Amino acid sequence: MVTKVVDLRSDTVTKPSEAMRAAMAAADVDDDVLGADPTARRFEAEMARIMGKEAALFVPSGTMANLVSVLAHCDTRGSEIILGDNSHIHIYENGGISTIGGVHPKTVTNNPDGTMDIDRIVDAIRHQEGSLYYPTTRLICLENTHANCGGKCLSVEYTDKVGEVAKSHGLKLHIDGARIFNASVALGVPVDRLVRAADSVSVCLSKGLGAPVGSVIVGSKAFIDKAKILRKTLGGGMRQVGILCAAAHVGVRDVVGKLADDHRKAKVLADGLKKIKQFTVDLTSVETNMVFFDIADPRISPDKLCQALEQRNVLAMPASSKSMRLVIHYQISDSDVQQALTCIERAVEEILSGDVKFEHLTNGTTANSYGH
Repeated sequence: MVTKVVDLRSDTVTKPSEAMRAAMAAADVDDDVLGADPTARRFEAEMARIMGKEAALFVPSGTMANLVSVLAHCDTRGSEIILGDNSHIHIYENGGISTIGGVHPKTVTNNPDGTMDIDRIVDAIRHQEGSLYYPTTRLICLENTHANCGGKCLSVEYTDKVGEVAKSHGLKLHIDGARIFNASVALGVPVDRLVRAADSVSVCLSKGLGAPVGSVIVGSKAFIDKAKILRKTLGGGMRQVGILCAAAHVGVRDVVGKLADDHRKAKVLADGLKKIKQFTVDLTSVETNMVFFDIADPRISPDKLCQALEQRNVLAMPASSKSMRLVIHYQISDSDVQQALTCIERAVEEILSGDVKFEHLTNGTTANSYGH
């Protein structure tokens, strides 16, 4: 009998559900580059409605969603954006805003809760009298939930304040909302209210929502018109994309209601990890579907622990040289959580006793895979 693999590397690892596969097979499609794919058009209209914006655009990935959004707002080379020093756009998206868009990042320190201090954001805004020497500030970027800060949620009050700062200085506000539905559920705030202050939002469909491919960008009609051109420029215009939009629609319809249970399971997982004396876990930091923990025993490295777990059919990912990240998604059951905890306890025991043989990882985890 094949033992089930409990995959906690990310919420990007989900397999399409039967309902998604059926929707993909039955999707009514046409050429989306020509604006003729009916399933894509319906899905984009629905996402715009849900997010409280005028229009939406399906794109192949979250990285493209953020890049297109930044370039649409910063259409003059030498523009500058203000964003967190620990943000996904700044760290994990290949510097695309600079290498492709000629956009300069001005980083502000992310607090442990994912926010940036309002006064520091204001201080980072370039003044007109320095335009001969400095880039021109055009955009502020937030991330909600904030992945590198443990899946923390930015409150609607905080987001509104940043929106007010942007508006008062003639700037735009973009939210990297890869897991914005997780934030909405955890905060108990409707997603359209949570992003009301934003001029644009990127929403990943293949993370917590479980779709196989894609993200969507939402904003004004004028913004989406610009974004559509940029998507084509970057090679993101696809033809019968309704096949993918059909699966994404099922994710939005069926999986958003399961996110609260993902968050509950993450807390159960964190509570179990805290009982392992070699680990340090801050239970109060677990707000959504991510669990970060530090390894206090120098004899145990994240790479060793990942290898030992892989031998027990549990897949995990290092967060740093001394910490781990585990991510819950809707295809992880309560019994999977308990299986993972049991395997982690035994893996720790084996590493400390020297009974485990370490080989090359085969689960796709590398030193460069942090941040997915």
